[in-house]
Amino acid sequence: MTDLSNFPITARWPAADPTRIQLYSLPTPNGVKAAIMLEETGLAYEPHLVDFATNDQKSDAFVSLNPNGKIPAMIDPDGPGGQPLALFESGAILLYLAEKTGKFLGEGPADRWHATQWLMFQMGGVGPMFGQLGFFNKFAGKDWEDKRPLGRYVDEAKRLLGVMDAVLAGKTWFLGEAYSIADISMIGWVNNLITFYEARDLVGFDDFPNVGAWLERALARPAVQRGLKIPARAWT
Repeated sequence: MTDLSNFPITARWPAADPTRIQLYSLPTPNGVKAAIMLEETGLAYEPHLVDFATNDQKSDAFVSLNPNGKIPAMIDPDGPGGQPLALFESGAILLYLAEKTGKFLGEGPADRWHATQWLMFQMGGVGPMFGQLGFFNKFAGKDWEDKRPLGRYVDEAKRLLGVMDAVLAGKTWFLGEAYSIADISMIGWVNNLITFYEARDLVGFDDFPNVGAWLERALARPAVQRGLKIPARAWT
């Protein structure tokens, strides 16, 4: 029987089946990366809701797994050498699950690095910039009299969308015909930009038709539809 008792987080969020991957998350743009990837790979897992409303992500239990206090985080009971492995940071989780399953890294070393570079593009650009835009457009930042911060992030979001649109011209996915972690990393962020952050018109999203078509294809995938809603509620 797999024993995860050495991980303090499991006292707060007990594992119903400790042989499954334990995912601690919330359906945010970063949180859904891990859920979509797990759904796409078909790996057995249990999602546990980390509730921002009660600052679960800052609790001692959660910080014991991720000292940075951010979702998602996970424990794979069958990690390298058959030993449990704890991971945080959504990009690291995508890379790990891709290597574990041999899926969504394209074909060969060149594709692997191309997928990785787009993952870094998302983590260093798309995520931080779209997130700041959301803050200044929808949350507390919208009440600031100085609109220069919003303007900066709108301009940068448009620039990033332009990069993506040019790369996706004539392609199905970022690697061409191969759906990969590059796509998985960006789905939640682009979708959030035009839905939850209410910035479709603000960034002129319809001026980037290749990105729009890519997002439609991604959202049509059953695993993506499931992953965007996980964890909908706590299992425990």
